[in-house]
Amino acid sequence: MAAAGLASLGLRPWVAEQAERLGIRQPTPVQRNCIPAILRGQDCLGCAKTGSGKTAAFVLPILQKLSEDPYGIFCLVLAPTRELAYQIAEQFRVLGKPLGLRDCVIVGGMNMVTQALELSRKPHIVIATPGRLADHIRSNNTFSLKKIKFLVLDEADRLLEQGCTDFTQDLEPIIAAVPAKRQTLLFSATLTDTLQELKKIAMNKPFFWESETEVRTVTELDQRYLLVPERVKEAFLVHIIQKFQDEHEDWSIIIFTNTCKMCQILNMMLRRFNFPCGALHSTMKQKQRFSTLSQFKSSIFKILVATDVASRGLDIPTVHVVINHNTPGLPKIYIHRVGRTARAGRHGISITLVTQYDIHLVHAIEEETKTKLKEFPVDEGNVLKILTHVNVTRRECEIELESTDFGEKKEINKRKQMILEGKDPDMELKRKKELAKIKEGKQRFKQRLQETLEREAATRLKHKLLKKKRRQQKVAGKMK
Repeated sequence: MAAAGLASLGLRPWVAEQAERLGIRQPTPVQRNCIPAILRGQDCLGCAKTGSGKTAAFVLPILQKLSEDPYGIFCLVLAPTRELAYQIAEQFRVLGKPLGLRDCVIVGGMNMVTQALELSRKPHIVIATPGRLADHIRSNNTFSLKKIKFLVLDEADRLLEQGCTDFTQDLEPIIAAVPAKRQTLLFSATLTDTLQELKKIAMNKPFFWESETEVRTVTELDQRYLLVPERVKEAFLVHIIQKFQDEHEDWSIIIFTNTCKMCQILNMMLRRFNFPCGALHSTMKQKQRFSTLSQFKSSIFKILVATDVASRGLDIPTVHVVINHNTPGLPKIYIHRVGRTARAGRHGISITLVTQYDIHLVHAIEEETKTKLKEFPVDEGNVLKILTHVNVTRRECEIELESTDFGEKKEINKRKQMILEGKDPDMELKRKKELAKIKEGKQRFKQRLQETLEREAATRLKHKLLKKKRRQQKVAGKMK
């Protein structure tokens, strides 16, 4: 039945059989709509909820097209994170086994010379993060992307948006290196925000499919919030984790936070409370990231503390709880984070810790997801009992982290990137300091001006009140 269902989309029997071995028994809506369009040769923009089978929606038709005319490099897939790139490569390997598929993963944190050799051997599929592939294009002429048939952008909105990690500079040389005549496939859970930018890249009258329902999160997800004061957030976090560990010992939890430093501090702190956990963030070495993720997937530890590198595309079906240590600033970040649980029809729960400054962010999330978040009940008395212990432990972890070279690698990479761009890192640092000094001077001037204006306003008000008082005294004297 499964093979017949996939075959009805135009897929060959061998492709359908391979999909069945991977557990794809019936096509999901995104597969049912996008696969025929891709097989027809159309560009495709697909928008669907997390966990809806978007990766297979482009992997299956690409493999079929490759089997008709096998050559390398046939397809380029771009992903925003290293972990997602390796996950996509794994699907290509499993589904493309009958073809003797050759793939190559090009991401940061790995040896560039080894990667250059792999690219020179002309693999069928290249899966890459934009930064590292752009480095190879700028410095390496042993491979060419001029004959690719498919360009795929997975989590396309993240690749094209301008934010804390801006891929624009890296995408420009990549787009210039691929042929204009190609099929461009773009997939994401939150595609509509950058639809105009996506249309600029996929110019060949693309087939566009968006999930019929406007709800961006699955109905199996129980979405909660907890209003907490900023300074006691960690105490509530420890209490919630302890509650889940006591009631459901086998449950796995992902805790999302907004910075690498906070991720590391929370991981250190939770370990001191004897919680089995690991950290995943961008300043870790790639081997550490692989190790952490594999240990979490195999339940060696049940808690993963992560930045948003773990929020996109990672398929870990057994995650039961997602906790947002910070309220995401954008609703789509929230959607991707909570999409790590309640996957493939399973149930899950998400809890967002909300401070007094985040109420407007919760309202934006509710408006985007068309879902009202419910309050998560806690016993505040139990939180107060552990408050001092948690705050002291957190401070100890902060001091310990400050004594290490945490964040030093990030600065080294920034300097390397500046040198590659032909800039002098020392001159850039000097220029930034000068600009900061000018900015600080302007702020001080504005502050002094504001203080002067306030003093003048206060003096005028004082004079006005004195005049009023004198008039009242004169009137009172005449009446006597």
